[in-house]
Amino acid sequence: MELPIPDRRAAGRALAEALARYGGRGDVVVLALPRGGVPVAAEIADALGAELDLMLVRKLGVPGYRELAMGAIASGDVMVMNEDVVASSGVGPAAIEAVVEEERRELQRRERAYRGDRPRPDLEGRCVILVDDGLATGATMHAAIDAVRAQKPACVVVAVPVAPPDTVRRLARLVDEVVCLYQPEPFMAIGQWYVDFSQVSDQEVQQILENHWKKP
Repeated sequence: MELPIPDRRAAGRALAEALARYGGRGDVVVLALPRGGVPVAAEIADALGAELDLMLVRKLGVPGYRELAMGAIASGDVMVMNEDVVASSGVGPAAIEAVVEEERRELQRRERAYRGDRPRPDLEGRCVILVDDGLATGATMHAAIDAVRAQKPACVVVAVPVAPPDTVRRLARLVDEVVCLYQPEPFMAIGQWYVDFSQVSDQEVQQILENHWKKP
């Protein structure tokens, strides 16, 4: 596969090949970052014969510039802040708290919508593969890593189709391995490296998870 990536499913199949050594292990769980990471992770979980589940994360966007991440929150009330972005954007504590509360409500909504009554997976002693459809600043993935680390896994692997080299280097210091197929520069946005980067709906996420969770 070469750039541009056809779609998220194709990205997942290519990543699954790069992660083949994790196949057939009973301790592997693939955690998708919704929503875009779910179709990617589903292909990986299928190929590896691994459990598929979620790591819910929400980016904390700078007010007025929501695409710029000043931090992120994850399930388990984990929060990671990018102090450089906070300082340079001049965002005050009250504004930060307003964004945190808004994103916390959305995280809780998604938790109910996607998981329902299904309990979160037990990650202690397991090999966790965190998957998204791409990374820019890496703020959301950083929060996901912290949330996973708090549960004492045996190892943590980040798997993404595309990310800028500096983000990959930063995250590599936090996990056991980063598998990233492409690290182009300059890097403007994840979507520029896909042919089809259409939005993934709640319904699509629910359907993918239902299909996987009903498997024996």
